[in-house]
Amino acid sequence: MAFFKKFLQKISNDDSSKGSKGGPTETAYFGTVKADPNFNAENDAAKLKKAIETKGVDEATIVEVLAKRSNAQRQQVKAAYQQSTGKPLADALKNALKSDFEEVVLALLMTPPEYDAFEMKRAMKGLGTNEAVLSEILGTRSNKEITAMKNTFKEVYGKTLEEDVKSEVSGNLEATLLALCKATRSEDYKIDDGLAKSDAKALFDAGENRVGTVCSVLIDVLTSRSESQLCKIFQYYGQYSKKGLAKVLESELHGNLEECLMTLVKSAWNKPALFAEKLHLAMKGLGTNTDTLIRIIVSRSEIDLLKIIQEYKRMYGKTLQEDILKETKGDYEKILLTLCGTQ
Repeated sequence: MAFFKKFLQKISNDDSSKGSKGGPTETAYFGTVKADPNFNAENDAAKLKKAIETKGVDEATIVEVLAKRSNAQRQQVKAAYQQSTGKPLADALKNALKSDFEEVVLALLMTPPEYDAFEMKRAMKGLGTNEAVLSEILGTRSNKEITAMKNTFKEVYGKTLEEDVKSEVSGNLEATLLALCKATRSEDYKIDDGLAKSDAKALFDAGENRVGTVCSVLIDVLTSRSESQLCKIFQYYGQYSKKGLAKVLESELHGNLEECLMTLVKSAWNKPALFAEKLHLAMKGLGTNTDTLIRIIVSRSEIDLLKIIQEYKRMYGKTLQEDILKETKGDYEKILLTLCGTQ
């Protein structure tokens, strides 16, 4: 949180808007994994078959093939493997591999909507719910990504995502997650200045300016406005409050709801920095949260992992790769570093 406390303090004084610092005109690619220009699905399938059948398993070839192909190419390799062997590639790898390395490999074989649906289901499975994962995924995906995940969730698990969310969480957190599930949030880069001013005042009146917080107002604004619009609201909020919205959320709310709404605030202002913070926390202290490490590196590898790596260095003074080297080992370490690229 330390970085974001400093970072979000700038919001009130920052004259620039999200819309002016990157929008639909941005065409650069910020993923670390690129399509292999010399790709041949049948050759890759044959290489994987040989690697799986080799005594002791040839993990280096598995890393080389799967971590250096785009997701679309991996889907073609899966199809080619199935055609040539009559067996699903995921099953063959599941039988041959183990532990965290297996988790990364299986994650790479899923399409992005399948992987998001899988992670959402896992977060709600069994005793207890991992609310942080629900907030992370729903709070950082586009409407298109959420819709694709919902469709896949229904196909794979036979229930709607909303049904599962309702059965696992309640109250204001449920309301927030279900609002995000609608996938109707504005994604317009144009900023409505008048609306930003009135929303900032409404947020101030609903929280800091009264005894007891009207959560419905916070939820409505944070789950319906575009990220560009939210950044402008955060700036105008500084005209009403010396604390800034982030500090107010911390003081007025607590637990899973605070984490969910803060995810929306951080994601709007600097999404790669949000993921960098999550990766840092996953490796900080005793033990490593391997699920978080794998989920973020795999799911962002063709979106913005390059930016996340840059933010990580800026925020923590060392590279993400350095921390991965400290916290992981063996083939698990190799595949994560390969996905992070050569920077």
